[in-house]
Amino acid sequence: MSGPAYDADEFTRRQFLSNVARKCLGVCLFPMFGTSLAGAAPATARPGAKAKHVIYLFMSGGMSHLDTFDPKPRARKVMGPTTAIETSADGIQLGHYLPHTAKVMHRCSIIRSMNSTQGAHEQGQYMMHTSYSMRGTIRHPALGSWVLKLGGRIHPELPGFVAVDTPADLTGGGFFGASYAAAPVGRPEDGLKDCRRPDEVKPEDFDRRLALADRLNRDFHARHPNADVKAYEQLYQDAVKLMNSKDVKAFDLAQESTATRDLYGGGRFAQGCLLARRLVEHGVRFVEVNLGGWDTHYDNFTGVEGRCREFDQAFAALIHDLEKRGKLDETLVVVATEFGRTPEIQTAHSHGRDHHPAAFSTVLAGGGIKGGHLHGETDRTASRVARDAVTIPDLNSTIAHALGLPHELVIMSPTRRPFKIADKGTPVHSLFA
Repeated sequence: MSGPAYDADEFTRRQFLSNVARKCLGVCLFPMFGTSLAGAAPATARPGAKAKHVIYLFMSGGMSHLDTFDPKPRARKVMGPTTAIETSADGIQLGHYLPHTAKVMHRCSIIRSMNSTQGAHEQGQYMMHTSYSMRGTIRHPALGSWVLKLGGRIHPELPGFVAVDTPADLTGGGFFGASYAAAPVGRPEDGLKDCRRPDEVKPEDFDRRLALADRLNRDFHARHPNADVKAYEQLYQDAVKLMNSKDVKAFDLAQESTATRDLYGGGRFAQGCLLARRLVEHGVRFVEVNLGGWDTHYDNFTGVEGRCREFDQAFAALIHDLEKRGKLDETLVVVATEFGRTPEIQTAHSHGRDHHPAAFSTVLAGGGIKGGHLHGETDRTASRVARDAVTIPDLNSTIAHALGLPHELVIMSPTRRPFKIADKGTPVHSLFA
């Protein structure tokens, strides 16, 4: 079966089931509530791997590395009004927009030698999330989908992969199918919608509707033998498990104290970070939280200051909170973006920085990562990588390594093409303690 035909059939079946669920059950069936590993057993984690969870903070739009994690205080021409500040880690400076982050750098590693071949947003974001270049003939699984595929779920009743404020096209299951896509959360305060039995539907009526839906499901699949009956039956079973689970409260930020919510800050990203902490505490394996607005072609320094204000407090609070609760050592926190910004400042008109995939930075903390560590280096203007280059597949391979997942394991797509979690990437072993 060709890729497009497979996708079309898959969508038709998903649409059918979604309509049945809404009309007959009164609930929404999220795609990842199917079996965690329909086609393969969870891989055994590498001995010594510390990370069990990932909180992936994605800075959408291209975060300026010069103004954040790779300042060049001696190159005033490229720094503009940004100055460098000292941090809690000897020898590491940050842009002055990150004073809270500076205080937790002793728990973090910075990769200053990231580089990419993708200089456009859509292509760059796709590669960051999948390790592969975009193709018209295939949709690759997101990194969270790979982690779920290879590692399985931890909590039997909660989704293994959750995306907060992130576009669905970046967190899909790709050729793994809908059961590996992320559970989408919009406003963190709203939690996971449509996961409770409506009050107006009595338990006995719900059971009756569930039985009816099951009969409709079986009849449908009897007419369409290409469907995976067991997987779709599991969708219903796991959705019901979630509805009845006491741990659905993991999505409820009202359970947190006012002091804790204030610690993170009041913005949407900040509360998303708090939600991510709650979710990993309850056994969710991979949580992505998105912060957009980093595309600073115009008025770069005002834009960076505004974005950093929300990121800075929330990131530092997340590190502190995880550490205080004893979860940092088993939770890998990643700060990533699709590319950096140019050292050249467009002073004549926009005072902005353009796209710059040749050099940028990412940050990792917890999950067995060294604290207060720098990997790689850019040249004196942060224009090019000068030492120890790291590609996007290398970064994703490093994440897999932290989790103890086999980055070399090959999985065949439905069209019998071989793929790995990080393509040809190699883990950056020097990052690990």
